[in-house]
Amino acid sequence: MIRLALASLFNRKASAWLTILAIAVSTLLLLGVERVRHQTQENFANTISGTDLIVGARTGSTQLLLSSVFHIGTLNNTLSWQSYEHLQSLRGVAWHIPLALGDSYGEFPVVATTTDFFQYFQYADKQQLRFNEGAAFSHADTAVLGVEVAKRRQLGVNDQFTIAHGSGGISFSDHDAHPFVVSGVLQRTGTPVDQAVYIPLSGLGIVHGEVHGEVSIAADHHDYHEPPVYTLSAVLLGLNSRPLALRMQRDINTYQDEPLSAIMPGLALTELWRTLSLFEKALFAVSILVVATGLLGMLTALLSSLRERRREMAVLRAIGAGPATIFSLLVSEALILAIIGVSLGVAALYTVLGLGSDWLLTNTGILLRATPLTGTEWSFLAAIIAAAFVLSFIPAWRAYRNALADGLTIRL
Repeated sequence: MIRLALASLFNRKASAWLTILAIAVSTLLLLGVERVRHQTQENFANTISGTDLIVGARTGSTQLLLSSVFHIGTLNNTLSWQSYEHLQSLRGVAWHIPLALGDSYGEFPVVATTTDFFQYFQYADKQQLRFNEGAAFSHADTAVLGVEVAKRRQLGVNDQFTIAHGSGGISFSDHDAHPFVVSGVLQRTGTPVDQAVYIPLSGLGIVHGEVHGEVSIAADHHDYHEPPVYTLSAVLLGLNSRPLALRMQRDINTYQDEPLSAIMPGLALTELWRTLSLFEKALFAVSILVVATGLLGMLTALLSSLRERRREMAVLRAIGAGPATIFSLLVSEALILAIIGVSLGVAALYTVLGLGSDWLLTNTGILLRATPLTGTEWSFLAAIIAAAFVLSFIPAWRAYRNALADGLTIRL
């Protein structure tokens, strides 16, 4: 039966290939949307780990998360250096990373921090930052680049560059008088770290005129005789015990000297992802409609071919093929079209991931990996083939109902 179905399809190869192409494109879109949804959510959740609290001036949790972790948007208020010192003194704080934002290098954000960032910041499953080349900054005029910044600006260790005041690629004034020298380039993480420039707090203080003279970066950044900057955008806190987070969050939120907000990154990420679920569902609905369109195209092709194949069906009946054989023939043709189309769709998906993943990361920031198909993706493929199998019953039943004489009678 399979050989007969293949021979029949080969005899109508033009329409068969168009049907296969429609199913393949539908499969590619469905799997592509599912992979973007799944891996984006995974990358989204893996952007930061090991950090128990993010503290900033009084604001919403989403705004604080987007600005401090994803470098999206700006914070309207800042927290003082005195509040940062208070956070350091809280019992249960294991480490702290100050962040000062607001400058940029072209379209890339500049993050002023300390070397503690490279020691304690973690992403994914508590993976630490590593260097492709060089090391962390050691002087006020040195900087560390994310891998995308180094790649797109073609910078390496010992190269010089200047930053500008302003963010999002909009610069209000250039700091040409204080160039920075690249001391290191980080390895790829698939997070916003790849697309940021990191400078010392004292370096930011110098370019903004808050610190005068050349300041060396001491090995211990916890004790400053004079603050390198007057204000900070946010502070990342790691605690000795995670159960302390709720109590400490309450204490920080009720701090009397300055209105502060403390958020838990995991909860804030979950809340933010829920707000994006509507767009996720809309994309999935569009891909389902495209798959349905491809399957309906297959059904249309099979139905339209029945009129042309009446004589073929009648000849098969005349040489001994029963109605069940005709029924099975059309069902087999539909299954062959669906299986080939789905296979080509999967092959196209891995071709796109293999050849275009770097382009997607560079131009959209979306990291997609050519990982094996997940259980959900296998279920989608099975559903497409099952839907093709069910839809094939319609033309198969019509062919089954045709009389033996149908197609043998010459119509004038």
